[in-house]
Amino acid sequence: MILGIDASNLRDGGGVTHLVELLRVADPPAYGFLEVGVWGAAPILDHVENRPWLVKSRQPLLEKSLPYRLFWRRFRLPRLVRQAGCGLLFTPGGSYAGDFHPVVTMSRNMLPFEWRELRRYARSWIGLRLLLLRWTQSRSFRRADGLIFLTRYAQEGVTRTIKTTVAQTMIIPHGVDGSFVCPPREQRPVGHYSIDRPFRILYVSIVDAYKHQWHVAEAVAQLRADGLPVLLELVGPSNPPALARLRRTLERVDPAAAFVRYLGRVPHVELHARYAQADLCVFASSCENMPNILVEAMASGLPIACSNRGPMPEVLGDAGVYFDPEDPHDIARALRTLIESPMLRSKLAQASFEQVPRYSWRRCAAETFSFLAEVARSYGHKMGQPIAP
Repeated sequence: MILGIDASNLRDGGGVTHLVELLRVADPPAYGFLEVGVWGAAPILDHVENRPWLVKSRQPLLEKSLPYRLFWRRFRLPRLVRQAGCGLLFTPGGSYAGDFHPVVTMSRNMLPFEWRELRRYARSWIGLRLLLLRWTQSRSFRRADGLIFLTRYAQEGVTRTIKTTVAQTMIIPHGVDGSFVCPPREQRPVGHYSIDRPFRILYVSIVDAYKHQWHVAEAVAQLRADGLPVLLELVGPSNPPALARLRRTLERVDPAAAFVRYLGRVPHVELHARYAQADLCVFASSCENMPNILVEAMASGLPIACSNRGPMPEVLGDAGVYFDPEDPHDIARALRTLIESPMLRSKLAQASFEQVPRYSWRRCAAETFSFLAEVARSYGHKMGQPIAP
């Protein structure tokens, strides 16, 4: 059987990482897929390693503006899938408008499905885009033959929104890059630190409306005012309105940039070094499908102060100290709890690190291809065309 993969919706970030890592460690022939064809833009395909069973097909229209990409997805993709003789189409980007079946898609983004978060983008282009995604993805999910979720939280939230689906479903978390794996280090008492050698708090994430970096900065300002020698490093790209809000907060709480530093985007291959230099990770997002950054922090062996929203408690379990991400005082409480107790830091860092084997790309690939094969078989039986395992 031939598997087709539509990479047209993948532009950067976690979606590309997922595709690259999935195909790097996968063994499709073991699940009945003798050939895997991937259609995408050149920059995406260049990241995918060559394999004997892999056929990469560059699509120039996908390197143009959105109208061209939409045309390609609606009219070109179904024809290409049929011409290739595919027995199944996998669209990890979430949206599919064609008429080919069977098709398996993925839920990757919770922002379109949570009204509380959508309202943060009211009367903006991003808000309109999220509403369109809500409509297109809901339609795709209802029509799909298979649907992959990354967390139980996402499965429950999305299915509650779209009301009904005929798809087979499965929860398959992403993996974590092995470069982040670092056993927990010795935890030192707060007296070991000073203004010249501060306790380093790291927050890795895009600066955006639902990430609440400004609240974290206010919390760290409270700790500094109480005499704790802490330093906050913010790492990640930014959306302009959110970055403006962060800068206004920093001008108010730390105009001299004495204890909060925004470092901007750092290449993914360099992030593990940032974790290695930190003493604690904070994650203050209020909306996630699967918090990959949280898993990276867990793999890095660091104690974690974490948002109590979304799937974060599902992923981190009892191995962190939780807070309300929109309450600076509560964030400060969680940070103080960890900073002042090296024993608690050591215990929770070890507990989170021990959960990391659940998040391997090899496990993700095995479960994904097993599910794809099962959907193909089920569809074949339903249509009276059994597919050999």
